[in-house]
Amino acid sequence: MITFAACYFFMRIKVSDKHFIRSISAEQIEEKVTGLADQINRDFRNTNPLFLSVLNGSFMFTSDLMKKITINCELQFVKIKSYVGLHSTTKVKTLLAPSQEARGRTVIVLEDIVDSGQTLDMLLDQIHPFQPNDIKLCTLLYKPDNFRGKHAPDYVGFEIPPDFIVGYGLDYNGLGRNLPEIYTITK
Repeated sequence: MITFAACYFFMRIKVSDKHFIRSISAEQIEEKVTGLADQINRDFRNTNPLFLSVLNGSFMFTSDLMKKITINCELQFVKIKSYVGLHSTTKVKTLLAPSQEARGRTVIVLEDIVDSGQTLDMLLDQIHPFQPNDIKLCTLLYKPDNFRGKHAPDYVGFEIPPDFIVGYGLDYNGLGRNLPEIYTITK
């Protein structure tokens, strides 16, 4: 259950048993998504990249970004799970794998959030056997303080602190993905 409480200039919500405060507005998200799309359109204007969206969290980001992509491209989805509750686990499970259409192409991986980098490292290990020409990483949210991976993102919307967040595709135990803004857990 999600409940809302407006408090002057900020919004507090409750998702299940946790309280959150708005940290990134829908307008800020839209502005960043537009900026990322413009940069990708410039960088890949004469190519036909394959976008690889990591489900479930990146569905809103992918949808909004792809509406602004004007170059020739294709889109596929992969599904990976590494979170349980508030914590990233040390186990990454692939539920829907990448396809062979990556061979000889630039692959642009779309992520909602890059935290430790462990999920991306595992995904890249699965993409490399398909022999893409290049792999680029695009994420709406990046937690540089938590990052321990081998491959930092090439395109970043927001750098954020290592707090737990929900909304705009990100969830807390399956809830909150539908929120149009991003909320940070309160202590």
